[in-house]
Amino acid sequence: MSNLELSSRFFLELAVILAVCRAVTWLGRRALQPPVVCEMVAGVLLGPSLFGLLAPDLQALVFPKATMPLIFSVSQLGLALYMFVVGLEFRLDLLSSGWRGSAAVSIAGIAAPLALGGLLGAHLMKDPAYFGAGVQVWQAAVFTGAAMSITAFPMLARIIMERGLAGTRIGTLSLGAGAFDDAAAWTLLAVILAAFESDPRIAVLAIAGGAAYVAVVAFAVRPAARALVSRDPRASLSPSGLGAVFILLMLAAWFTDLIRLHAVFGAFLLGVVMPKGTFADALRDRIEPVTSGLLVPLFFAFSGLNTRLDLLAGPGLWGLALAVLLIATLGKGVACGVAARLGGYPAAEAVAVGTLMNARGLMELILLNIGLERGLITPTFFTMMVLMAVVTTLAASPVFELVRPFLSPGEGERRPSPAKAR
Repeated sequence: MSNLELSSRFFLELAVILAVCRAVTWLGRRALQPPVVCEMVAGVLLGPSLFGLLAPDLQALVFPKATMPLIFSVSQLGLALYMFVVGLEFRLDLLSSGWRGSAAVSIAGIAAPLALGGLLGAHLMKDPAYFGAGVQVWQAAVFTGAAMSITAFPMLARIIMERGLAGTRIGTLSLGAGAFDDAAAWTLLAVILAAFESDPRIAVLAIAGGAAYVAVVAFAVRPAARALVSRDPRASLSPSGLGAVFILLMLAAWFTDLIRLHAVFGAFLLGVVMPKGTFADALRDRIEPVTSGLLVPLFFAFSGLNTRLDLLAGPGLWGLALAVLLIATLGKGVACGVAARLGGYPAAEAVAVGTLMNARGLMELILLNIGLERGLITPTFFTMMVLMAVVTTLAASPVFELVRPFLSPGEGERRPSPAKAR
């Protein structure tokens, strides 16, 4: 297939992906589901699990394997832009007031999934159908535990902003715990990849490079950006100013990809240190519509094209998939809820925290795609984990809405986000 044919087919794929995502989002809103969740479902529907099952020839025609690298590359750009926008909305001041509660919930949200997921991963190593050749028992155990401890941080941030929870105890606790859990999970993934590829430099590069990157954005980029914006706000939002921001964003994504932490972390942290207020709001207003409406759906489509429910043939595999879901929910949602309750939060608030923390969404799919790409897991186990991610994420908003009437005054009220209140 020539480059011209690839680009032509890509436009058709993009049209199909966007149309399906819009249709599923329209239906999902009636079930209290945010667009990100609906796009996850749409991605699975477009893959071999439904589209490929009902019309395999047409599915292969619309989504030929030759275009997969193109979809993947553009989807990574969408992820970087999306996480940059999430970073623009993230408020560090919310974490400083509730870091102790966040730490307790975070520890529970890491320890319990690592223990339960680790036992599951070690047990599954008895069958070669779930992990790649050369994977050791401890690597399978840690990867499964890390995958179950991940939190849908971008979606969590979006739910908290849309539900008016920014600044509340629930919002502060969940955001802080989610950030800690995801950082720990990605550190564990770096260690696993280093051991799996017999190259300790991978883990050293990820940890040392990550620390260096945080130092640069915190002590160099942040004050420089503040100085430039305060000196000439109009110039900072001009085409040349936006171009400078995009250059920084691409460099941040490139560097964190280079050190094996993934582009999303570089983009998110860069968004966090950007000056808040009019500048951040204007950036978000210009970037978010195209990012959320055009680019991010490509990532969910790419993940869906790798999800094959036909691999779960027989009641045994479906039973195992259900066990994965139950273990993941027990290890993450229940553990975080119990930790919040023991930390003095009312029962309804503890349930709300556990529900929000149990959603895995985008970050889970990123981690699973890396595991599949590097040969750590097989398509069968990938499909089971994607199902778990989809179900736990689907459950987050409806369960939270059921709990909302029982929350303490001020914790469940819908208030405008700082960006929309300007």
